[in-house]
Amino acid sequence: MIENLVIVESPAKAKTIERFLGKEFVVKSSFGHVRDLAKKNLGIDVNNEFKPEYIVSVDKKKIVKELKDLAKKATTVWIASDEDREGEAIAWHLQEVLNLDEKKIKRIVFHEITKDAILKAIENPRSIDTNLVNAQQARRVLDRLVGFELSPLLWKKVKPSLSAGRVQSVAVKLIVEREREIKAFDSKSFYKVSGQFFTPGENQLLKAELSKKFNAVEEAEQFLEKCRDSEFLVNSIEKKPGKKSPAAPFTTSTLQQEASRKLGFSVAQTMAVAQRLYESGLITYMRTDSVNLSGLAISTASEEIKSSFGDNYLKIRKYKTKAKGAQEAHEAIRPTYISNRTIDGKSQEKRLYELIWKRTIASQMSDALLERTNINISISKSSEHFIASGEVLIFDGFLKVYIESTDDDIEEEAKGLLPPMKENAPLQYKSIEATERFTSPSARYTEASLVKKMEELGIGRPSTYAPTISTIQNREYVIKETREGLQREITILTISGDNTDSAIGKKLKKENFGSEKSKLFPTDIGSIVNDFLQQHFVDIMNYNFTASVEKEFDEIAAGKTDWAKMIGTFYGPFHKKVDDTMETSEKSKGEKILGDDPATGKPISVKIGRFGPMVQMGEADDEEKPRFASLLKGQSIETLTLEQALDLFKLPRSLGQYEDLEVTVAIGRFGPYAKHNNKFYSLQKEDDPHTVTLERAIELIGIKRVEEKNRIILEYKDEPGLLVLNGKYGPYIAFNKKNYKIPKSKTPAELTLEECKEIIEKTPDKPSRKRKK
Repeated sequence: MIENLVIVESPAKAKTIERFLGKEFVVKSSFGHVRDLAKKNLGIDVNNEFKPEYIVSVDKKKIVKELKDLAKKATTVWIASDEDREGEAIAWHLQEVLNLDEKKIKRIVFHEITKDAILKAIENPRSIDTNLVNAQQARRVLDRLVGFELSPLLWKKVKPSLSAGRVQSVAVKLIVEREREIKAFDSKSFYKVSGQFFTPGENQLLKAELSKKFNAVEEAEQFLEKCRDSEFLVNSIEKKPGKKSPAAPFTTSTLQQEASRKLGFSVAQTMAVAQRLYESGLITYMRTDSVNLSGLAISTASEEIKSSFGDNYLKIRKYKTKAKGAQEAHEAIRPTYISNRTIDGKSQEKRLYELIWKRTIASQMSDALLERTNINISISKSSEHFIASGEVLIFDGFLKVYIESTDDDIEEEAKGLLPPMKENAPLQYKSIEATERFTSPSARYTEASLVKKMEELGIGRPSTYAPTISTIQNREYVIKETREGLQREITILTISGDNTDSAIGKKLKKENFGSEKSKLFPTDIGSIVNDFLQQHFVDIMNYNFTASVEKEFDEIAAGKTDWAKMIGTFYGPFHKKVDDTMETSEKSKGEKILGDDPATGKPISVKIGRFGPMVQMGEADDEEKPRFASLLKGQSIETLTLEQALDLFKLPRSLGQYEDLEVTVAIGRFGPYAKHNNKFYSLQKEDDPHTVTLERAIELIGIKRVEEKNRIILEYKDEPGLLVLNGKYGPYIAFNKKNYKIPKSKTPAELTLEECKEIIEKTPDKPSRKRKK
């Protein structure tokens, strides 16, 4: 007989909790959800108040049997899954699957895995909250309905194997709209004027910028002509006290953003590392939109600040959540033991923990005090004026521990101390320079800035940001890439105080622009799917609709709305719209006519084909079959020109003869390649199929042949189809299109044919992995 059985959702969490409970408690893990919606027939009875059909997955049957056996022997079953809606749903599913009597169950929740928190939770058990379960159930059912109805529509109208989702489609829309905004942006040049002035007596340099920018080079030249023999005077000196306040403790969203900026973590990586920290009892629960700290946490942080930095660094603060539609009164993400500045463990865990510690401590520290100085410099022959700005840190406050990062690509230069000045003091310029600059469009999204935007719009919740961003990349609607910039010439005009009679200096300088690091770009298929959904499902693609659905989930969680009625209100019109679109809409391939081929007069178009974006020459109903060519990496349907399309038809291209056989280059499903003797050799990233030479192709053929030779460890004359090969994961036997693992006790290079056959015979057949359509 077991007195107490505690069930949690992860083995790591189980291991940590086990340390705090006595021998009378047995702690086991359910390894996440034990059941989910059936995939057959939608898994939802739409005619019976959307009743879900749940099934235990094959990989969970063993663990369910084990938990059932233990539950029968237990006096009390404590379900200690996470305190959010997902955790509450796991608790309910366990109750249902294990056939547990309500009198036998005790539901316990905690937002940190510490001994005090666990013991306190056991002293205050509750029943399973069906409102929270229904809110999660409503999300799951709604997302299943949207996905299962829209995906087949996309297969028929756009391309097979596509998917759509309520939140993922709106996230893709954000990225597509931003990309088009950038492409449509008309960058204009302007001139920014700066000057260097000698201070009276001291001969120190004072740097200042003109308050006005000029739109044309002629305007900048005219201004510099006025400055050439102007007198410059310190018109006014303005000193103002300033302060900077610390940011609130971390929520899921702000942690994902800062970990991206400061540590270079992806959103999914941040959540995985944070989960390990939480389950090890090192931080509080990591899915939260609350910025609140408990009284105990504030008290502990206060003691740490006073002992480490002094009383003047302490300022107790209580923050309020500003996020749209914030839910559940969790605590912010903080260390469980604030006195621990660092932890033992892997580098990623250590770095993320230290970031959380610094942010938590800084949130309870004093403001940083500054003195900001602006010096206004008048110009005798112009109404414009120069301004020199400086900033002095009087008291560092929270900056001693933590400085918040921003998403801006270009950060402002640090403003330092200005030289001592007096009003009405005359100044002599050393040089005045007008530099050409260009206006810039909005920045492309990073994973972190996309999370920030989604939170601002109320799209998704702390638990859905990371899965959504992973899904749109896994579906190849969006790619995360680093791209090199381009070069452009800028004009710099200069006058020098040493030689006021000389002409205005003019020089051209090259600068790099437009480079992108780890930014999100829409793919062609992502843009086409977005346009199709935007055309036919305006409501679902509306940001406000997505946010309003999240509010309805909140109302279900609060017991104010019936979940089946909420789904019913949505599903009726939506289902009808899907049926109408299936019947009446035309197939969408994002097709665009680029022009005509000068040589044949045939039309050239670009569209999505079976294997991705491609160009087409000619029509399907022509006597001569149309020609097709794949786009190169980096090319896009939206920006492809006729000239670029015509270049693609120059492939396949013959390079010449090698070993008395022709060598050609072309682009295939998996990218550019060279072909020789009916064998294919992939071109490298730096190889352009339009310019690659025969010598380079021969080099690639040679490299591949060496690799193939080294791949074969043994071959047998009596059994030509049987080979011992080197593979990615070590040596293996290949025979009749099947691979066989070599036992560790055997040396691959010494295997006889008989030993190979014995290994093959003893290897059990794997079950078929073919999926039903």
